[in-house]
Amino acid sequence: MTKQMTAAMAAMLMVGALPMQAQEPLSTTTKTVKVAPGETKTTVITKEAGAKGANTTGTRSAARGRKRATRRKSTSKAAPAESSTSRMLRELQEKQGAQQAEIDALTQANAAKDAALAQAQADAQTAQTQAQSATQAAQSVNATVQQNSDAVQALKTNVTDLQTTNAGLASTISANKQELNDKIESPASIHYKGVTLTPVGFFAFEGVWRQRSLNSDINTSFNLTPYPGSNEGHISELNFTARQSRLGLLMEGRAADFKLSGYVETDFLSAGATSNNNQSNSYTLRVRQVWGKAETNSGFAVTGGQTWSLVTEDGKSTDARTEKLPNTVDPQYMVGFSWERQPAIRLQQKFGGANQVNGGTLAISLEQAQIQLGATQNAPTNFIFGGAGQSGGLYNAFNGTYANNIAPDVLAKFAFDAPHAHFEVGGLARFFRDELNPLIFTTTGTTTVATNSTTVVRNTKLGGGAFGAARVSASKFADVAIQGMFGDGTARYGSSQLGDVTVHPDGTLEPIRNYHGLFSLETHPAPKLDVYAYYGAEYNQRTYYTSPTGTLVGYGTPNTVETGCYALTLGTATGIGTTGTSGAPGSVAGCSPSTKQIQEGMFGFTYRVLNSPKYGRLQYQATYSNLQKSAWRGVLAGTYPTGTLGSGRATNNMVHVSMRYYIP
Repeated sequence: MTKQMTAAMAAMLMVGALPMQAQEPLSTTTKTVKVAPGETKTTVITKEAGAKGANTTGTRSAARGRKRATRRKSTSKAAPAESSTSRMLRELQEKQGAQQAEIDALTQANAAKDAALAQAQADAQTAQTQAQSATQAAQSVNATVQQNSDAVQALKTNVTDLQTTNAGLASTISANKQELNDKIESPASIHYKGVTLTPVGFFAFEGVWRQRSLNSDINTSFNLTPYPGSNEGHISELNFTARQSRLGLLMEGRAADFKLSGYVETDFLSAGATSNNNQSNSYTLRVRQVWGKAETNSGFAVTGGQTWSLVTEDGKSTDARTEKLPNTVDPQYMVGFSWERQPAIRLQQKFGGANQVNGGTLAISLEQAQIQLGATQNAPTNFIFGGAGQSGGLYNAFNGTYANNIAPDVLAKFAFDAPHAHFEVGGLARFFRDELNPLIFTTTGTTTVATNSTTVVRNTKLGGGAFGAARVSASKFADVAIQGMFGDGTARYGSSQLGDVTVHPDGTLEPIRNYHGLFSLETHPAPKLDVYAYYGAEYNQRTYYTSPTGTLVGYGTPNTVETGCYALTLGTATGIGTTGTSGAPGSVAGCSPSTKQIQEGMFGFTYRVLNSPKYGRLQYQATYSNLQKSAWRGVLAGTYPTGTLGSGRATNNMVHVSMRYYIP
């Protein structure tokens, strides 16, 4: 900017000088010479500008045309008069000097301004730098403040969390204290070393009314329902009992990778030699279940002891203690229900591990065998398959026949659990052995006579069949289930206890074809109320043979005498009724038919007055059932085959009631 102003001023001066030079084209030179101390001599030489091409040098001038030279001598003591030209020149010079001074002053001012501007720029740069530093410092301070604020906020949050944690901890401590007090005052289980002991059981008052007497406690011998020809077929009975009250204990522990458990369960539904209903009603304690179990994390388990048979429907996998039993008061349960409780060893593998909820399980079991002989007509006497128990061997010498078994019953089952359903299918193999003296048949003319040989022969027959069950929870209000079993010699696993085998004319055993099944509908209309209905049936096939002597031998022979089954025999002075009692139900003269089928329909309810995990469960239960028994066709009157043939039936109506308190 300063340079531009200087150039402008010079241009102005040059423009101002041009007119004067045009008016007075003169050239002036001033020379000052020192003459003496304190004195000087000034010589002014003025020349007129010549034509183009003139040359002027110092004190010499040449001019073409008009010339005029004037010399003036002067000293410091006297000055000649100043000409107008000199004056004008001097004034011009003074004016030029003043302008130069102004230019210099302006230049200096501009320089000062430039310096001030530079200083201001430097100061501004410094200020900017300082401002940036201040900004950075402020930002740093802000960051520090934010960090401090965040730290304070985090501290506040930590304090709040700590307060919340302390409150939660206090609540937890209070809850744990309450829980600990509850466990001390009312423990759900007892701990002994590394084992957890959990008591189980209930205390019961129960009763039964039957239209036709069985001379029985609340358990019903379905196949002994009396025919109309028996006195018991015309008289009812009412019995109260507490004998089904149950006591048990579950023991559980872990050892390395094994879960160990043991279970014992008892009731009083057995009778000793002196047990009676006269005064003390002292009946004996009996074993229901006693078993131990070891299970690995992979789902493999071994269960050994007395437990429910593998044919019994399970509620989960094939685990013991998950059995699905009919909701009955009757400890013989329902016609058509497949079950046994007997000594066994069971191996099972859960394919989803020990804790599987849904999935498959495969199990096999070796179980105590027993042979039940069906009502056989005209059976030979040359065989033996068992005998009465020996007291010294701790078997019951007063009740039942113990089979001479050659092998256990072998069972296998596959079970599958789905979210709202359970399915299972299985099979069993049975072995029926007897010992006999083969018969020797001698025919003379038209007559054939049988005699026993002295040779002893052992004969084994193979039996068995298949079984299955399906249970579906259609909704939270209802469960529907069906189960069934069929095979040769499988009747022992049905509640009616029909015969497993009959006898050939030669004395060997022959399995009887059996079918049985049960349908269940269990509803839950209210949290405290269950209403249910069941229908079950069991069927034994007619199995008989004609011997070489022409005799019909076996189960359900058409020549069976049934004349006494349907007509009541009146008492006489020496007959039935003279002592006030009679024989076992149905054991009347001329009545020994083979049972064809038994069926039972039942419905009932259970109401839980109280159901508390701390105090236990109090419930009331009542059921009504109708039982029908049919025999195979036989001779009702006259003789076979010309007599009157037919088959009758026996019926019974029963009501069971119960009040139970289950311990928690």
